[in-house]
Amino acid sequence: MSEAGKGILAIVAACTIWGLATLYYKALAEVPPLEVLAHRTVWTFVFFGILLALQGRFGGAVTLLRGPLRGRVWLAAGIVAVNWGLFIWAIQTGHAVQASLGYYIFPLVSVVLGVLVLGERLTRGQGMAVGLAAGAVILLTYGLGVAPWVALALAFSFAPYMLIKKQMAAAAAVSVTAEVMLLLPLAVLWLALAHGGVVAGGWFGQDAFVTAMLPLSGLITGGPLILFSWGAQRVRLSTLGLVQYLNPTLQAISAVLVFREAFTGWHVAAFSLIWGALALYSLEGWRQERALRNAVTSAGTSGTVL
Repeated sequence: MSEAGKGILAIVAACTIWGLATLYYKALAEVPPLEVLAHRTVWTFVFFGILLALQGRFGGAVTLLRGPLRGRVWLAAGIVAVNWGLFIWAIQTGHAVQASLGYYIFPLVSVVLGVLVLGERLTRGQGMAVGLAAGAVILLTYGLGVAPWVALALAFSFAPYMLIKKQMAAAAAVSVTAEVMLLLPLAVLWLALAHGGVVAGGWFGQDAFVTAMLPLSGLITGGPLILFSWGAQRVRLSTLGLVQYLNPTLQAISAVLVFREAFTGWHVAAFSLIWGALALYSLEGWRQERALRNAVTSAGTSGTVL
């Protein structure tokens, strides 16, 4: 299997875990979102710390923070903290449908970033797909009387993070460890305030179910982040966006069938436009890849000596 194929499989696995993670965070709905975010940061650091220590690579994360890429690491850490926190809040407070919409929009935001930042070419069909996605957001805003801010915030926060990860020439586990290492002091401080009664919370150690569940956030976060970061370095930005569909699909199914969130006619119309946009973009991507394969085959054939 090619490196790109391995990358796609890794991202599929990551998106499956992310898509089903809504069930996990909904089960922790009684715990304040910032406390869940703090635990997610702490336990993710523990997960990666043990992994890298066993591999003898923990020092690589420290070196990364001191090297020329430290600015990107700081930026990635800040973006992912916002994205994590917003996602946890959205699931806990009944905005899982919007969260799924955000991750449907995200691949098309990635397409635009690929054009603006990486110079990737946008075909007419791909441009139409982006236009349909914009139309879906406008339609939903008109129908519900308010813009889907949660969806937009998630899409426009995760897309830059993905772009930074693609351009970061560092091992996936090492770079993610460096990111959570930067967030760790803030997480520990917040938990100290919660358990000290300064802010609401302090659930760890007070409830058996919650105490058992919170450490799992490290595994749920660390596993797919390794897979995603590893895969992102091996596929094109446009291809990376295509594989994201599994994540929001699982989120949407959970939101409607499990959480029983409202899914109005306006949602149906907007999501239909999004699905049409993604189908159109996927078709364009398939045509491009087929044309490239044919060109390579033709070049190889023309160069054969008879």
